[in-house]
Amino acid sequence: MRFKSLLVLVLAAAVSVMACAKPKQKKGAEEAPVVEEAVVEEAEPVITEECIMNISLFHEAVKNKMYADAYGPWWEVYSTCPNANKSIYTDGTKIVEALWQAASDPAEKERLAKLAIEMQDKRIRFFGNDPKYPKDYILGEKGLAYLDFYGEAKLPEACDCLRKSVVGFGSKSKVMVLVKLVDVSYALYKQDPNGRAEQFIADYELASNALGEQAADAGNKNAEIAGKQKDYVDNIFAISGAADCSKLDEIYGAAVQANLTNLDMLQKIAKLYKRVRCTESDVYFAACEAAHKLQPTQESAAGCASMAAKKGDYEQAIEYYNQAITMAMKEDELEDVADYQYNVAFYYFNNLKKYAEARKYALGSIATLQGMNMNKGQGRCYIIIGMCYAATRLYGNDAKGQILNKTVYWAAVDKFIKAKQVDPSVEAQASEFISTYSRYFPTKEERFDLPGEFSGSTYYVGGWIGETTNIR
Repeated sequence: MRFKSLLVLVLAAAVSVMACAKPKQKKGAEEAPVVEEAVVEEAEPVITEECIMNISLFHEAVKNKMYADAYGPWWEVYSTCPNANKSIYTDGTKIVEALWQAASDPAEKERLAKLAIEMQDKRIRFFGNDPKYPKDYILGEKGLAYLDFYGEAKLPEACDCLRKSVVGFGSKSKVMVLVKLVDVSYALYKQDPNGRAEQFIADYELASNALGEQAADAGNKNAEIAGKQKDYVDNIFAISGAADCSKLDEIYGAAVQANLTNLDMLQKIAKLYKRVRCTESDVYFAACEAAHKLQPTQESAAGCASMAAKKGDYEQAIEYYNQAITMAMKEDELEDVADYQYNVAFYYFNNLKKYAEARKYALGSIATLQGMNMNKGQGRCYIIIGMCYAATRLYGNDAKGQILNKTVYWAAVDKFIKAKQVDPSVEAQASEFISTYSRYFPTKEERFDLPGEFSGSTYYVGGWIGETTNIR
């Protein structure tokens, strides 16, 4: 073979150099001759006819699941011409896994496990530039191989390969690679919660974002499974303890201060805090405020709104939420729009006592949710409206006015009834309000004293409320 001939020539040259080298002299003694080693560059393996024949043999055997028969010709190809065809590695994975599963001798199982890992390294060497399955993809396969053949014994190695694969391959990564990255990183985090919390959070973010992109891609055949697996990894993160707000503050407090002009980092931190509902954190506020100064987004505006509200500046909070509403509408993030509208309604009702404005935003939130065919969330808005009505005094303080002021409770109870009709999640709260405010309806005696006001079965509640309700 050409490679063997080259090796003979190089070795012959090396012997000639050794024979001609002059030994250096040292006082009273001879020093052994120093000879530089000949460097032999590894030549590309030659693809022979025998290789091609063996590829056909093992491939046919694998198709028929005859893995023991496939091993012989596969090994010949793998050993002598590993650059011949990608099937050496795709079929080889199946062959080695089947033989490993069937093996009972620990030494043989260990040999096959090492072979499985070595196979991925070889594939990277010879096929790492493949346009469809490049090095980054193969690293994911190597990470899965570590898990399949070594389990918990090689978690750090598996995690390293999976992470490198996802960093390089991004949203094109296999769903299994993304899920396993979170699983393995979580297992390592549990072994060392203090030392690995930041890395686990980073791994989760990496995988969750990629799964989210796949789930949102209507052209991706794996979109549905990616969405389900995103729910799974989100749940893992939620129960991990790493999502604890104080823990996040420990990790990201200094990071925010060190990145006050790094918009990308600030936005990532703000989104993470929002995802795990740590939006009362001072670190979250700092990230949002810094990001908002650099480039306003709905996340940064909402964060600044929460910060202003925490400081008691509700007018400023509403201004920020209005910015967030505008941007969220442009981005078609309607669920966020509904949340922001509800928050504004709550501030107007609870803190600023501007009931007409509170109703305006509550109705806006209801309309947004109805546009998405979402009932959950509407109930809390109807309760806000009902509470605004119940807190209103439309008439004077004389005897007549005191009776007429009670009519707002009819209108308020109408909203509480509507709340539990459209949104069962608020049924208990709505029922409690119905029971409470029904006690303040105008009595029969009071209505009898004002026959001109209560002549029919309905009553128009005037002022800013402007609604017709049933007399009860």
